Amino acid sequence: MSLGSPTTSICDAGSGRPVACSRCRQRRSGCSKERPQCSRCRDSGLDCIYEEARKITITENYLRDLEAKVKEYEGFKGPGSSDNFLRGLRNLSGLYYDDGGLDTNTDFYNPDALRSRPMFPRNKARLPPWDIARRLFAIQYTYIGTIFCFTDPEAFERSLLEAYQGPPQGSDKEGRLAYAKVLMILAFGQLYSINQWIDFKGPPGFDYFTAALELLPEIHEEGSILRVEALAYVGYFMQNMNRRDAAFLYIGMALRMAISLGLHQEAAGTGLDETTLEHRRRVWWSIYSLDRIVSVKSGNPLTIQDEDIGISMPSKLPSEPEYCPAVVLRHYTELSRILGEILSRIYRKTPKSGSRLMASVRNIMMSLNKWHRELPDGLRFDPAKLSISRESVSTFLHYYQCINMTARPLLFHVVHRRLKNNYGGAAKEQDWKVGLSHTTIRVIEMCISAAQETISMMVIAAQLDLVATYGYMDSEHAFSATIVLVVVCGAFPTDPGAMKAMNAGLDLLRGMSQRGNSHMGARYELLAHLKSILMPGAVGTAVSFLPTKPAVAPIFDVFYDVDANFGSVLGGDDDSMLWEEGFADPAGYDLTQWTQATQMAVDGGNS
Repeated sequence: MSLGSPTTSICDAGSGRPVACSRCRQRRSGCSKERPQCSRCRDSGLDCIYEEARKITITENYLRDLEAKVKEYEGFKGPGSSDNFLRGLRNLSGLYYDDGGLDTNTDFYNPDALRSRPMFPRNKARLPPWDIARRLFAIQYTYIGTIFCFTDPEAFERSLLEAYQGPPQGSDKEGRLAYAKVLMILAFGQLYSINQWIDFKGPPGFDYFTAALELLPEIHEEGSILRVEALAYVGYFMQNMNRRDAAFLYIGMALRMAISLGLHQEAAGTGLDETTLEHRRRVWWSIYSLDRIVSVKSGNPLTIQDEDIGISMPSKLPSEPEYCPAVVLRHYTELSRILGEILSRIYRKTPKSGSRLMASVRNIMMSLNKWHRELPDGLRFDPAKLSISRESVSTFLHYYQCINMTARPLLFHVVHRRLKNNYGGAAKEQDWKVGLSHTTIRVIEMCISAAQETISMMVIAAQLDLVATYGYMDSEHAFSATIVLVVVCGAFPTDPGAMKAMNAGLDLLRGMSQRGNSHMGARYELLAHLKSILMPGAVGTAVSFLPTKPAVAPIFDVFYDVDANFGSVLGGDDDSMLWEEGFADPAGYDLTQWTQATQMAVDGGNS
């Protein structure tokens, strides 16, 4: 179309999408977007005004400077890039001026010839009313919005307003991504807001999720920060559906795309403002945490090593209060970094001596100790604040899980050896610490304490309806803690506190199962069967899923004195062989096989 064409554009100049009139935008009502007058204004006899893109005057030099900075930012390449090396030679020679020619006409194909997503998706999820959409955002933000910072309330308001103007056109790739991201946020809002759901198609939010999937571009299409965010949401929802392999792939794609965009390095010299730079940091560290968590749970190696990351940790902006989402994300990210160390030092299948294992466990516990000491008061667990904030629960569950993952292989080995060699009646009540070193005892005690604290915290959160029936993190933490307590109560002398925590953990899992979480239902059945093998005469204590608040709140902020517990682990500890056996294959246990082996051990002990 020529510049002099009298035809009035009906699209927003920035995106090519029809825009609503000013009156419909203000009323947040549907707009037919007809020109010169929409149907709503026409029927009401009102003036219909379309606010076109605002024009401003800038100098040509400023425009060229901005264009150069954008080109430099989008064309980021790592220090090992041959293009960068060639540019360096050209600059040193003084013969050529780097005009960006290396990056022109880089495609050896017609981009339109490669297959893209269908322009008109089959699944079209209907957006909820405005107030419900905002409530769904608030719910998902309560659970994951501060530990994974992919959007904030203001950004969501803008995206939602845009979404209500209508689905994006097929050719509007950024618009499709933005719409998909809104759908994923609504999907998580439903996932965390519904406590009972029976639908053979999928969990709450599944319809929004499937609609968002169809809007994602093909893998070969150009990356962006918005696409990283959308992929991360999709990957994490896959994890909530127990599609661990798919979750690993999607989150891996998001992380690799973030690396290709240079998010793992500071964008120095790009002219980006501090708000944009901080958003890059928060997106990077959010996908970093997701990758660590999913890699550990799936038994896969880490996608990127810490030594290859050169970006600052999240920090508050001048406009934010001292305690803000960046503070939560920073401390949660530090736990994810420690989780990566646990995977590398303990769960990696490499030969490890007993003394080396003890040193690794000690270093990990020291890192956790340091994290705990530096935790701000605003992030410490306080049941009185749970009605307005759940981030302390999410953070401390992550903390206790790190302790659990570190010590659990040793605990399981000690339990299995105890059941195999000496089980039944009075033998069960014999002190399990006899014959074990001080270091081994302390590590196992840390694991048991972390499991008890996990269940106690979740029970209190459940009182306020802040335990997600279908949320991956909550169910995984409840299961990991409960399996520790079941084997401890079954193999070690009777401990009323551990028994109560075990029954509460089983009750949490049973409650999730009864409300439609079939995956947790299967895990609950396995644990209940294991309990019946280890404690055939035990009767479960009646512990409600929403119990009355205990008279004395448990001490959640367990401060582990690492120096006192471990001392010098290199000084001739006589449990080296035990540690080597226990950590020989720390991720190799299968609960079903472990239950069968336990049954055989118990039968052998009773024969």
